[in-house]
Amino acid sequence: MQYRNDKYGNPISVLGYGCMRFTQKMGVDIDKTEKEIMEAIKGGVNYFDTAYIYPGSEAALGKILERNNVRNKVNIATKLPHYLIKSMEGIEKIFNEELERLRTDHVDYYLMHMLSDVKTWERLKSLGIEEWIQEKKQSGEIRQIGFSYHGNSDMFCQLIDAYDWDFCQIQYNYLDENSQAGRRGLNHAHSKGIPVVIMEPLRGGKLVNNLPDKAKKLFHDYPVKRTPAEWAFRWLWDQEGVTCVLSGMNSLEMVKENVKNAATSKANELTEDDQKLLKNVVAAINDKMKVGCTGCGYCMPCPKHVDIPGTFAAYNKRYADGKMSALIEYTMCTVLRKDFTSASNCVGCGLCEQHCPQHINIRQQLQNARKELEGPLYSAAKKILPKIMKY
Repeated sequence: MQYRNDKYGNPISVLGYGCMRFTQKMGVDIDKTEKEIMEAIKGGVNYFDTAYIYPGSEAALGKILERNNVRNKVNIATKLPHYLIKSMEGIEKIFNEELERLRTDHVDYYLMHMLSDVKTWERLKSLGIEEWIQEKKQSGEIRQIGFSYHGNSDMFCQLIDAYDWDFCQIQYNYLDENSQAGRRGLNHAHSKGIPVVIMEPLRGGKLVNNLPDKAKKLFHDYPVKRTPAEWAFRWLWDQEGVTCVLSGMNSLEMVKENVKNAATSKANELTEDDQKLLKNVVAAINDKMKVGCTGCGYCMPCPKHVDIPGTFAAYNKRYADGKMSALIEYTMCTVLRKDFTSASNCVGCGLCEQHCPQHINIRQQLQNARKELEGPLYSAAKKILPKIMKY
């Protein structure tokens, strides 16, 4: 296993265990999951990522670590569902519940779950979150503090600058290089010495199971033989700014394969030809895309707060990964924040088009995206979620 250091010099395995996809069998299948977790620990994995809202995950992880007496060999990362909270009493209640579920007296890496924008962080600050974090760090109940993020690179960079974070977590893979937080966000965090944990390295399995035939052929014909999953992981490990890559492993075979690959991973190991291969694979995947947006952000900021790159990323996802997957991403990017950033905000001023290097007809494409993405389910989410999340 290869390791990279966190902000304070502690070694973190480059492969982390994502605990959201534990096998379910009338609840988490503890016996099966235990074998997989113990195999991962045997292989050197020391970072386990869970969350309050993952069904049965925290409790299963805590039980397995306790009964194998390995809590002190691993780092636990879990998350505060701030969107369910309106007071410090609520934060304290949930945190204590998490410690009980995890059967531990401390959390090594604690995240604000799906922190969406600076205004949301300001709301948490107004509740007293900064003082609470400091108290928990002093008591040792929280060792390091961070946040997980879904959204565009501009807002991610603003959040990175808004607090003295110990680490962060982003969706990032070779298809999302210029969307979500993207390479720009990764490099910004790295430039400030903030470790970055990666989620969705395989786009929920899409970069393995749903590749178009043209992309499969590119991998098949390339002289260096690696599985699509290995290519995706090694593209991430090739970057020095990546500290740990999470994998939702739910079979012994998957654990063994990922551990084997992580043991030989190195930064800056991919050749120019390797990088060209992956660029060609991205082009093959993007053949299905509706809008040729690269996520560069030159169209931003929009005077009406439309998240233009985020909208186009979700619109393209509609044709690459399916309608529901696109709706989820679009909702996360435009509703789960203090101010809506929907395509329907567009008033057609055209300022964005003056700066687009791809010469995209942005106004028309935003209308097309709105028609595809802002249906009844989205309208319902727009009404209900702000109330649930206390916006």
